[in-house]
Amino acid sequence: MSTHATGQDAPEVVVTRLQAALVDLIDLALQGKQAHWNLHGPHFRSIHLQLDEVIADLRTWSDDVAERLATLREAPDGRAGTVSQSSQVPDIDAGQIGTDKVIRLFDDRLQEASERIKAGLDELEVDLLSQDLLIEVATGLEKHAWMFRSAEA
Repeated sequence: MSTHATGQDAPEVVVTRLQAALVDLIDLALQGKQAHWNLHGPHFRSIHLQLDEVIADLRTWSDDVAERLATLREAPDGRAGTVSQSSQVPDIDAGQIGTDKVIRLFDDRLQEASERIKAGLDELEVDLLSQDLLIEVATGLEKHAWMFRSAEA
């Protein structure tokens, strides 16, 4: 295994958790764009703009996670095949998608991604910087999920 800046081995659990978050974030951003392009129905404009905000955050977070992996001298893997094979985010259907369905899908997907990250936070106590980064990501995912939930009410 590679070493990080302190000369110690990067704990495998840290690399595994960061890589898992990375592929989920990339997949969510791609699905957000797919929904953005194919959105129709009531509240089109507000949901269309909301997706832009979510996608921007997902891209920022995926970059932050990838850079954390690189800082640990590990190679982040965001290739399409890797994302397709290892993301835990359910696929989104092709074609037009109604605003009501987008609201439900992204509420669920964002909340589930946050829950997956939170489930492994205790394991990251060996690297508090990575833990802190993933706490920030999970918090942001929850916030966006809540905003979709609130749009449905």
